Amino acid sequence: MYFQKKRVIAMLLAGGQGSRLKVLTEKTAKPAVPFGGKYRIIDFPLSNCVNSGIDTVGILTQYQPLELNEYIGNGQPWGLNKTHSCAQVLPPYERHDKKSGWYKGTANAIYQNIDFVDRFDPDYVVILSGDHIYKMDYAAMVSYHEKHNASCTIAVRNVPLEEASRFGILNTNPDNSIYEFEEKPPVPKSTNASMGIYCFNWKVLRDALLADEEDPKSSNDFGKNIIPNLLNAGHKMMAYPFEGYWKDVGTIDSLWEANMELLGKEPAFDLRGDERFKIAARNSALPSSYIDEKAKIVNAFVAEGSEVYGTVKHSIISTGCTIGEGALVEDSVVMPGSVIEAGAIVRNAILGEDSKVGKNAVVGGAFAPDEKKSISVTSKGAVVEANTVLRPGDML
Repeated sequence: MYFQKKRVIAMLLAGGQGSRLKVLTEKTAKPAVPFGGKYRIIDFPLSNCVNSGIDTVGILTQYQPLELNEYIGNGQPWGLNKTHSCAQVLPPYERHDKKSGWYKGTANAIYQNIDFVDRFDPDYVVILSGDHIYKMDYAAMVSYHEKHNASCTIAVRNVPLEEASRFGILNTNPDNSIYEFEEKPPVPKSTNASMGIYCFNWKVLRDALLADEEDPKSSNDFGKNIIPNLLNAGHKMMAYPFEGYWKDVGTIDSLWEANMELLGKEPAFDLRGDERFKIAARNSALPSSYIDEKAKIVNAFVAEGSEVYGTVKHSIISTGCTIGEGALVEDSVVMPGSVIEAGAIVRNAILGEDSKVGKNAVVGGAFAPDEKKSISVTSKGAVVEANTVLRPGDML
């Protein structure tokens, strides 16, 4: 079979368990978690690829892959099903050299798929994570990488100094060349945080992956092994500053916050006003939403196929949901197919897909001014019985 040579391909790491999302990922891979009413988290890096002119994407799956595989399909929603483009799902598989099995780390995941990358003989490979919400032109990053004749370029963003120890920190020269990489340092020397978005010369990365696999002490990880090893070997590495919206939605709080940041006349992350960088998604053909005459909706998203008879304030109502008469949803994310029956109250919560909140039940509550956010969460298909209470921070 003939495979057309590509200047750039992308490899999207989408196999993480997402344990910090707790009950939301018990039955769903983290990249397949719903977001923003009608999207899944993985829609963002996939759409970024297409919007950046990258038409070949390998998607590395592992944990709970069925729903994610079905969602990606042949890549049609993102325009990745044409003659010389593809969205190829790449699960772990048995190799003849026995160096196979579950992906042991981010670098090992790419190592196990060297044959897939070699088919396209790319000059550059962009490595992406499947659990970030952002819009980014990868083509601009690749051009920057090429202009500086680098072996590896890492997207970075400034973070508050008090948060820097949570990230891989890149210490740079005035020209943005990297002289030191620190993985989650207790006392950071800078605030240049790695976004987990890398552009590599494929020949350099290929050799590094082969060498890493032969090292029995390696964690087979980009941040812990590949990047420090290339830096120590004298490869030119560049930091690519990114100033747009970006959020790692790997925790309950960050997922809730990112959804809330879609709302308002001037949202922190605007999904409505950018025609050039649209986010595509696989959506069911649902009818328009029905808003009853008694309903009240204030500063909210209500996706198609929903019925609203109650009150919705500062919330995300996803596709195919029902909000019963006299019910109140406030400061919450209601995922697809959920039903909130008459008189129920949902505040500061995330309801997993196909959840049901019975009549007059209460989920969550308000935050005191000096209180840490305590988001109540229900799992996929969970049922909160009528007249019961799920307190702030509780999970079901």
